[in-house]
Amino acid sequence: MTKIETLTVPPTDAEVDTWWAVQVSAHATDTAALPDVPAPTRAETAGRLRVPSGRGRFAHWAQADGEGHASLLLFTEEGNTHTAFLDELTVRPDSRRRGVGSALWERVRAELIDQGRTSVSTVADTGGPAQAFLEAAGFVNVLPMAWYVQELGEDPAAEADPDVSGYELLTWAGLVPDAWAPAAAAAHGAMEDAPSGDGDERFTAWTPERVHAAQRLVLDRGGKLLMVAAVTAAGEIAAYTVLVLPDPDGTRALQYDTVVVPAHRGRGLGRAVKLRMRAEAAVRYPALRRIGTTVADENTPMLAVNEALGYRRERGAAVFRLTL
Repeated sequence: MTKIETLTVPPTDAEVDTWWAVQVSAHATDTAALPDVPAPTRAETAGRLRVPSGRGRFAHWAQADGEGHASLLLFTEEGNTHTAFLDELTVRPDSRRRGVGSALWERVRAELIDQGRTSVSTVADTGGPAQAFLEAAGFVNVLPMAWYVQELGEDPAAEADPDVSGYELLTWAGLVPDAWAPAAAAAHGAMEDAPSGDGDERFTAWTPERVHAAQRLVLDRGGKLLMVAAVTAAGEIAAYTVLVLPDPDGTRALQYDTVVVPAHRGRGLGRAVKLRMRAEAAVRYPALRRIGTTVADENTPMLAVNEALGYRRERGAAVFRLTL
């Protein structure tokens, strides 16, 4: 029988090392045809395991012999205590098809039921072992999407000043300044109309405190964060984009939210903030080579912006959901 153990809180160095070794092994097999997709670094893994999320409570489990592990985020925020997010379920390639993944999933499922959760969602690449496992467990693809990657150019400064007449482009490293946090929270609310598929997670209002908490989580986990905003003379954030380096020494960054407030759409602001971000990132992080992001298949406006900026499709992915 496969023995599943709960990780220490916080996890020990040995537990982090074992968890990371499973991730690296699985990554080498599952992305063998995609050499530009980086494996998680140990610093990134340690940060995710040791720094709690402000949105809920994490539970981490590992197979006793280091053959696999699972991580579950149980939301505690108002409006989402009925659901959860399966952050990871990974099995070492040489231990697959031996019941390890099934045992981990049964432990996760038992926790979901014990906590009264009626659904759980996750994000996974499509067309590979992750999708097959999830569908066998009853998960359904509720939001098709894909990963897109942009290579940093030789001369990013050449496109650093797009035409944004009537707006000023501001760049903030780390936490958004206190004076701009209310405007950032208001702008984030524009994401409520972004494609979300048939998901069960409810949109909750953003506040300045929540903005800072989300940004602080990135920093506390050892990452770096950069935000570019198009602002008005009245102090409104009309558009913004956020770049995260999970590991500051890594060569690939992640494009997080890109938002254009409805009243300011159709003026090229999405393209403008992304262009400025690319230029700023190249200058601030010389080791950076690529920026990756996910876009839902139905989000045609953002797909068009990314295509104009030179993003290429890398691999398919999706949000999968299971009703318990």
